[in-house]
Amino acid sequence: MALRIERDKERGVALVVLDRSEKLNAIDLETAGELALLWRELRYDESVRAVVLTGAGTRAFCTGIDRGVEVPQPPSPYAVDDPLLRIGPKANDLWKPVIAAVEGMACGGAFYLLGEAEFVVASREATFFDPHTTYGMVSAYEAIAMAQRMPFGEVARMALMGTAERVSAERAYTVGLVSEVTEPGGAVAAALRAAAVITGYPTEAVQGTVRAVWSAKEAARTQAMAQAPALISLGNLPPDRQAELFGARGGGGEPRVR
Repeated sequence: MALRIERDKERGVALVVLDRSEKLNAIDLETAGELALLWRELRYDESVRAVVLTGAGTRAFCTGIDRGVEVPQPPSPYAVDDPLLRIGPKANDLWKPVIAAVEGMACGGAFYLLGEAEFVVASREATFFDPHTTYGMVSAYEAIAMAQRMPFGEVARMALMGTAERVSAERAYTVGLVSEVTEPGGAVAAALRAAAVITGYPTEAVQGTVRAVWSAKEAARTQAMAQAPALISLGNLPPDRQAELFGARGGGGEPRVR
């Protein structure tokens, strides 16, 4: 199992941990399938009224898709098979509140998860970045997810600067991506405290509020995501060229944190 789940039935909170610390909690096909199944399972579990999502260890929350994964693609510029599209709670019709707790790096495909959480709590040492353009890939779904949470200019800068720049937890808090900054190692505890407050309220009111908040931005998000497959197909470099760029990543020096 690539996931670890701890249920606090007394408080009605589940802690979901991406448990691949040796891979910086990158998501392979097995993990992607487990996440989709878990969110759908939690739809029926009345003992769970809120979820905290985090990554194992302190080096990374999640670093996106595992680079060792091979995903065959259809021979059409208008169709892209993306295993991360079904890893989020909203993609699986879960309307219970989900709080993300970030320690360390959150980058690339991690935004599929952060983009479908109700809010994000981060350690002061957390950083956020999007490496796609550095390696010859279009940042489409990731940028769209972040555009729902951050000002346009901040999303554009993060997506275009690639690995050269990382957004600090303090900066993420300033622009609205993060709702609370904790001391190192404190993100999960803070998220669990918030979840316990939420589960103390009537379930119907909480879930209705979650659905209402999402309905405010659902139309724009759906339209944007519909364009993503063609943009990715037309803009991505061939996989072998991406691999060359990924292999040369050490030549750019340390990324700037802002």
